[in-house]
Amino acid sequence: MGDNQYVLEIRHMSKSFPGVRALDDVSIQIKPGTVHALMGENGAGKSTLMKCLFGIYEPDSGEIILEGKPVRFANSRQALDAGISMIHQELLPIPYRSVMENLWLGRYPQRSLGPFKFVDHKKMYQDTVELFKELKMDINPKVWVRELSVSKVQSIEIAKAVSYNAKVIIMDEPTSSLTENEVEHLFEIIRRLRNSGVAIIYISHKMEEILQISDDVSIMRDGRHVGTYPAKELTTDQIIKYMVGRDLSHRFPPRENVPGEVILEVKNLTSAENHSFKDVSFSVRRGEIFGIGGLVGAKRTELVESIFGLRPIVSGQILINSKEVSITSPSRAKEYKMALLTEERRATGIVPMLSVKENMLLANLRRYIGRLGLLNEKQGEADAREKINALRVKTPGTKNRIRDLSGGNQQKVLFARWLLTDPDILLLDEPTRGIDVGAKYEIYSIIADLAKRGKSIIMISSEMPELLGMSDRIMVMCDGRVTGILDGKTATQEEIMRLAAKFL
Repeated sequence: MGDNQYVLEIRHMSKSFPGVRALDDVSIQIKPGTVHALMGENGAGKSTLMKCLFGIYEPDSGEIILEGKPVRFANSRQALDAGISMIHQELLPIPYRSVMENLWLGRYPQRSLGPFKFVDHKKMYQDTVELFKELKMDINPKVWVRELSVSKVQSIEIAKAVSYNAKVIIMDEPTSSLTENEVEHLFEIIRRLRNSGVAIIYISHKMEEILQISDDVSIMRDGRHVGTYPAKELTTDQIIKYMVGRDLSHRFPPRENVPGEVILEVKNLTSAENHSFKDVSFSVRRGEIFGIGGLVGAKRTELVESIFGLRPIVSGQILINSKEVSITSPSRAKEYKMALLTEERRATGIVPMLSVKENMLLANLRRYIGRLGLLNEKQGEADAREKINALRVKTPGTKNRIRDLSGGNQQKVLFARWLLTDPDILLLDEPTRGIDVGAKYEIYSIIADLAKRGKSIIMISSEMPELLGMSDRIMVMCDGRVTGILDGKTATQEEIMRLAAKFL
């Protein structure tokens, strides 16, 4: 590396897409053997910058200096060969292949037998064992990937990055699907890599996590580099201020909702699925934000999906406006003016190849079909534009594909989809998961405004501050059972955690 103190430098990088300047003269320096966090709101340009670095996008201008030498990557293979690896947020292993086959995909060790070449499974196994030993990972190289937890799959991705002798490893939202124990295990691996001289570029929205694991923090806003700061000199409030360019000392909007009469009652609801929720009872009032807390595996998602008709129930009652109803499908739930925003935005929310407008109109297509069975394009366009403006969706237009929007803006489009059905009861499953702090505030404002207008909100959240900051009441679940219902104004994190772990 010579006298150069940086393993990687990005200099004056710019990149535009039709109607959007994604990167505007960005320069960032990364030191070897450090964890360098990259933060910013959705749409700030973090992913675009990393894709330019990893050879997925070609920048319009700027250069990459690796170990003191200028480099250009036409594709991600060239980046890997040069020592830059990327672990994507969406893990896409080959489920019906072994761990070691996934690990060495495209570069299997071979042995020759006369003119023929064969995969050397013995060497592949030995190489995998050695690699896992070096990283202190306890994974069987021969087990199928489909049998592993998300955190183990992620560990394989990290091992794969190390196997390329990576000097720089980019981690995009690596903890978004992990439990607390799994996060600590990931951090141990990151610390070991850092100590061996590898530089980690760590993209996350979780500020407490960033301050715990990082050495340096670079913050981006609107495609520009705001600044790079030593992590130990930053506070959560400072990061928020740099990220959004405004003071968000109030992380939650003022609430003006006044809960009224009971609109939804759930009595002794028990799932038809074995090992799911049992004997759940609660009620929700008009204009109330009803939070549901609990640890991973508490069966909160299964509960709201059953209320929405996505899963069968074996016993119990659902009453709307004091009348018992039978909800056997989502279309029946919609007839009772319910809406469900699912937890997995990419898997069960957006339709990536469709436009922003088409994604918005999906849940309410009947409204736009005229007498001849033709779509009323004019009305659909007007409604989509109205929601884009009302929810401040950042998109060049209604016809752009939703997959090209940032996560926070995709989530706003999904909100718009359900708001166009004019629901009375909204079931929100982790509505701000994987979304930056600025976009979170906007979504909180949408939720608070809906409650003020008399809509009933049921909100699952794994984030304690979110539950406490937004809910009128909080129901806590553990292992499929209700362990308590707390007043949102007086509840504490300790109380919620105690109830969340009651049966464990």
